[in-house]
Amino acid sequence: MPSRLTSRRWIALPLIVAALLGLAALAGDRWSRARATRATDTTALATARSHAALLASELQKFRLLPLVLVEFPDVRAAITGSAASQARLNAQLEQLAMRTDAANLYVIDARGRTVAASNYRARTSFVGQNYSFRPYFRDAMRRGASELFALGTVTGRPGFYLARRVDADGRALGVVVVKVEFGAVEAAWARSSGASFVVGPQNVLLITSRADWRFRSIGPVAPAVAAAARRTLQFGIAPPLPAPLVVSGRTAIAGADRYRIGVVAAPIAGARLIHLTPLAPALAAARTLALLWGLGATLFAGIVGAIAIRATERRRLQRQAHARLEREVAARTAELREANDRLRVESDERADTDRRYRAAREELAQANRLGTLGQITAGVAHEINQPVAAIRTFAENGAILLDRGSPDATRDNLRRIVGLADRIGTITAELRGFARKRTPAGGTATLADVIDGTLILIGERARGRITVDAADAARETRLAGDRVRIEQILVNLVQNALDAIGEGAGHIVITATAGVDTMTVTIADTGPGVADDIRDALFTPFTSNKPAGLGLGLAIARDIAREFGGELALAPDGPGARFVLTLKVAR
Repeated sequence: MPSRLTSRRWIALPLIVAALLGLAALAGDRWSRARATRATDTTALATARSHAALLASELQKFRLLPLVLVEFPDVRAAITGSAASQARLNAQLEQLAMRTDAANLYVIDARGRTVAASNYRARTSFVGQNYSFRPYFRDAMRRGASELFALGTVTGRPGFYLARRVDADGRALGVVVVKVEFGAVEAAWARSSGASFVVGPQNVLLITSRADWRFRSIGPVAPAVAAAARRTLQFGIAPPLPAPLVVSGRTAIAGADRYRIGVVAAPIAGARLIHLTPLAPALAAARTLALLWGLGATLFAGIVGAIAIRATERRRLQRQAHARLEREVAARTAELREANDRLRVESDERADTDRRYRAAREELAQANRLGTLGQITAGVAHEINQPVAAIRTFAENGAILLDRGSPDATRDNLRRIVGLADRIGTITAELRGFARKRTPAGGTATLADVIDGTLILIGERARGRITVDAADAARETRLAGDRVRIEQILVNLVQNALDAIGEGAGHIVITATAGVDTMTVTIADTGPGVADDIRDALFTPFTSNKPAGLGLGLAIARDIAREFGGELALAPDGPGARFVLTLKVAR
């Protein structure tokens, strides 16, 4: 029984799905047609209003012309038969037509004969033509003004005729006529989708973007109206034929195309402007949207169904898997126990390996620290030699001054010896600083104090061989950093410069320039300079330009400069060596 019920369900499922799809397709089609109709109606009405505004704008500029022309002095003279006036009026009308883009301007006397026209030069000139049969002439003579859309009897071109009566002393002399053609307007309409046309009170298409529809009718034309049109040649010799258009409510059908109608009043008496917007594009877009929604809904339903089927299948598989799992648990328990024993052994081995790794890492770190302390110790020994030599010199000079009976000078030498001893203590303190973690040195010192201390440390060897070029403002500028350690930088540089120039006539220049945030100190000598093969490694420990040098002074000097936020570099130019020391100005 369960198998038979399942078979019936699988047979009924496709039928249900097909029925649902059919209903969805029917509902989607109705929704698409309603949406497309609304959208097309909106477009048709908006386009009709736009085209009516364009037509009204075009007519507005021509409706003033007849009012202006009736006031021309030569109009009345030409109607009364003055040949000179007629000649002048022809030229005036021709020029005015060119300026206003009017199709034709002409003047008709009271008998209906044209006495002057803007096209008097053309083969189809209106001059001499009789238009007494035209309704616009008769109506203008009777009422004073008239408008009519008709086919030109001479040019064969359709146009809108604006007529105005010319009066003199209460007597009607004739009519001034302005003919307007709408080729530009119709071309503009044709650029829109669909078709636009003006339907006159006789249900005849007057102005249209479809030239083959002009003077066709879209409704019944009364026999009297048709007879009058033939008599006045308003639409030509032939009567208006029905347009290839079937109108039903707001829907129009032309051939295989279906349109929606937008209707507004036209700026011509008794006329209306109709725009036909094709329904097919909006319908295609709506059907595409409905199809996308349908596909989305179908996809969603398919996903939900697939999830449900998958859930059912998963529960079945879970039951089977649970049964297999229970059978395998017993077998896997023994395997897991053995694996646990192996993991315990591997864990002990990894712990032993980690202990050996940590011990080796500590030994390597200790070796690195010992190597660093060795470099620092060598550097400290190098730096202590200078103040020790100065202490010896001051002590020897103090003994001589004491013998000469100069206690003040002797006392000054003793003060300097105390200062140099403090200097040695400061330098040796650096050794302990490198052996343990310490906070960066702080404090400030003026450039003048630093230079004076440097010259004192170097002593007699520098006398007369060093020139300091620094303005008073630069000398009094306070530098960010410990004074003793900045002196240590200058002592290294000046001592190296003295070694480079030897005992000859060489010279050293110390130049200082103060900026807003930094102070630049340049130490230049006239020695042989730095060898090219060691320039790149000059600041590396144990690299020296001197045969007996340790090569630590410059490395230590650069480290001190960088500790205070500055820099020490070898300049590429100069006949000798030129070092540039940059230090930050204290705030």
